[in-house]
Amino acid sequence: MPRRRLRTRLALFYGGVFLAASAVLLAVAFLPAVRISRTSRVGAGDADAHAASNLHQVLGYSGIALAAAAVLAAALGWLAADRALRPLRTITRSARAISASNLHERLGLNASYAEFTELGETLDGLFGRLEASFESQRQFVANASHELRTPLAAERTLLQVTLADPGATAETLRSACEQLLSLGAQQERLIDALLTLASSQRGIDRWQPVDLAAITRCALSIRGEEAARRGIRVDAAVGPAVASGDPRLVESMVANLADNALRHNVADGSVEIRTSMTAGSASLWVANTGPVIPAAEVDGLFQPFQQLGADRVSRDRDDGDGGHGLGLAVVRAIAIAHRASLSARARPGGGLEIKVDFDRVTAG
Repeated sequence: MPRRRLRTRLALFYGGVFLAASAVLLAVAFLPAVRISRTSRVGAGDADAHAASNLHQVLGYSGIALAAAAVLAAALGWLAADRALRPLRTITRSARAISASNLHERLGLNASYAEFTELGETLDGLFGRLEASFESQRQFVANASHELRTPLAAERTLLQVTLADPGATAETLRSACEQLLSLGAQQERLIDALLTLASSQRGIDRWQPVDLAAITRCALSIRGEEAARRGIRVDAAVGPAVASGDPRLVESMVANLADNALRHNVADGSVEIRTSMTAGSASLWVANTGPVIPAAEVDGLFQPFQQLGADRVSRDRDDGDGGHGLGLAVVRAIAIAHRASLSARARPGGGLEIKVDFDRVTAG
């Protein structure tokens, strides 16, 4: 069924209110005349009797005039409502015209009524956030495509060079296969990071108790050999810490924080990791030595595909770890999904401190 329009309802409302008010006014005005009519029937004078005889005609004319005035009030209400709701129609047309290709456009509404102006400003703010989100997604897809294309191009080049070598031996073919496996592993890590990032941005469907301390101990145990190979000292103070959320995502968060602290470190550096409970809230704190990070660039490290300096990027890829600048972006997305607060600070001597606080509210 077609929905009623607000303009029609306002017009009928105006006409109905006018009709009711006029009816009350006429009733009050004609009440004395009705009393005179009743007394004239008892034996009043000729003048009063004549007035009483005309009362019915006056009431009839008044009813006709009242109905005509009500119709006129409804028509005027229609016009008034049409004029008052004109900014709303402007907003509707503009909102329908704005799409993903022209999110930069704004309503810029300056209506006579403050409510419509506030609505226009709210929609302009919404369009601005959508534009920023779409632009971020476009940049993310472009960066992801570039990161995936690079190892594919390297694999193709490696195969072409190997096949074009007439003196290829079993050893050279084995070396080419090992390099292909290494490049494939980089792609797998990138795809896994992208999938984790996407799944964490969808939010958490089912909240479960998460033993943050056990996950941290497991992550450190797995990375013990890598820390020893890099000559990095790991100081762990893993106290009881139970959060609420998705265990798989929390494992990915802890793994990415540990990997970030190990990979972006210096020779004979150190990594400190602590877990604790404070007032019912679980906390994870990770700090590492490393290159000096300008304070203004700390927030940028949590954006996808953002890394600090060309030397850092080349070192990650030379190590075969497949650093793509997604680790801290994944950490931030998982923290947002868990409604956890994430803070980071550049250390004066170099390196980074990151703290994640899981609030008790996440239990529901």
